Amino acid sequence: MKTLNRQDFPGAQYPERIIQFGEGNFLRAFIDWQVDLLNEHTDLNAGVVIVRPIDSAFPPSLSTQDGLYTTVIRGLNEQGEAVSDSRLIRSVTREINVYQEYETYLKLAHNPDMRFVFSNTTEAGISYHAGDKFEDAPAVSYPAKLTRLLFERFNHFNGAADKGWVIIPCELIDYNGDALQELVLRYAQEWELPAAFTQWLNDANTFCSTLVDRIVTGYPRDEAADIEKSLGYKDSFLAAAEHFYLFVIQGPASLAQELRLDKYPLNVLIVDDIKPYKERKVAILNGAHTALVPVAYLAGLNTVGESMNDAEVCGFVEKTIAEEIIPVLDLPRDELLSFAQAVTSRFQNPYIQHQLLSIALNGMTKFRTRILPQLLAGQQANGTLPARLTFALAALIAFYKGERNNESYPLQDDEHWLVRYQQLWTSLGDKQITEQQLVEAVLCDSDHWGQDLTQVPGLVAKVSEDLQVILTQGMRAAVARYC
Repeated sequence: MKTLNRQDFPGAQYPERIIQFGEGNFLRAFIDWQVDLLNEHTDLNAGVVIVRPIDSAFPPSLSTQDGLYTTVIRGLNEQGEAVSDSRLIRSVTREINVYQEYETYLKLAHNPDMRFVFSNTTEAGISYHAGDKFEDAPAVSYPAKLTRLLFERFNHFNGAADKGWVIIPCELIDYNGDALQELVLRYAQEWELPAAFTQWLNDANTFCSTLVDRIVTGYPRDEAADIEKSLGYKDSFLAAAEHFYLFVIQGPASLAQELRLDKYPLNVLIVDDIKPYKERKVAILNGAHTALVPVAYLAGLNTVGESMNDAEVCGFVEKTIAEEIIPVLDLPRDELLSFAQAVTSRFQNPYIQHQLLSIALNGMTKFRTRILPQLLAGQQANGTLPARLTFALAALIAFYKGERNNESYPLQDDEHWLVRYQQLWTSLGDKQITEQQLVEAVLCDSDHWGQDLTQVPGLVAKVSEDLQVILTQGMRAAVARYC
């Protein structure tokens, strides 16, 4: 069986118009996959050259396969049917190691057709490194590397206004485009680069903030041999991902035409502000996950998929989203309902085994950021507490007892909460405190919650009531009241 290469597996090739910082699975199954579709169905005609942003020889370079690799997209489609589609990606042309091929890297700026820059250098990638200098070959940080490349382009084309780039970072930080632009301008100032360059950075280049959403599980190690057998070739860069994807870009409306989205629509939104979409994702997708975990796990389930196949737990999650999360979000209701339907479909994906205990990591912080805003907004809007979100808080407190069916399980959170919960549950077991006093001790921690939640009308009483039912009757009986 032959390994992928362009001689034995000939096909479309595209001129390089895109620079991509990051060779990882996510970008290959998200950005490069979308570019490949646009290349096939429109006249985008854009090849991607990948720049490896860190000094590492593992994994090997994608150039060993002439840039070719296969995506395996699996999950439930819009009709609820399980689908698995493989696609040979031809959009990537080569990979450059900036630490070994620095001059080749700089020459990317000389290509007059180069137009877009995408990146995913992890959340820590868009950061300042004090030691970075202009003459470094290369600098350590991604923003410094990008600054040097932009200056190379500025010089090569004498500051031509039509030779700027559209820069679209995909790192998971808020307003990633703004953060990246700020650091590029900082390096330009610290390196004492010409004022004309700073002007060109601001006028000729567009930095777009983004929201990206797709679960990419990466190389399907346990299934690779069977997949390769069905494909008829060896591929060391197989990348598996879920069917669902969403790309929200905060940028000019003209970007849709430039990316040819007007000719082949993908699930890409060009918007004025990503904030409401970020809030939608955090509240519906992440919030539902966080509400689900303690309820489902204490009900005897272990994965998200099992939970969504359980009628009661699934009903709890769906009603929580529809009746308590969506009504307090600021987006058109039909958009929210469509996204919520996609979320429940993703939770049911038979190809992804998402362990509840892995999602439970740092559950106290996740509840504060993902659920508490909707709980408080619902209480303020209606004058009553949203019953299921309040129950989810009681379930979370019960979860931190660390016992299911008289067997312990690992808790992963800040040391403060692990120690505090151990003390509280021991005190309750010794009958030194009541359930209500335990709840009050958790909710009064204003350093964590940002306010004293014992002051929220009725919250202590309702959480205490739910917690007592969970402890005395079990999670199954407790959650049945909310399904």
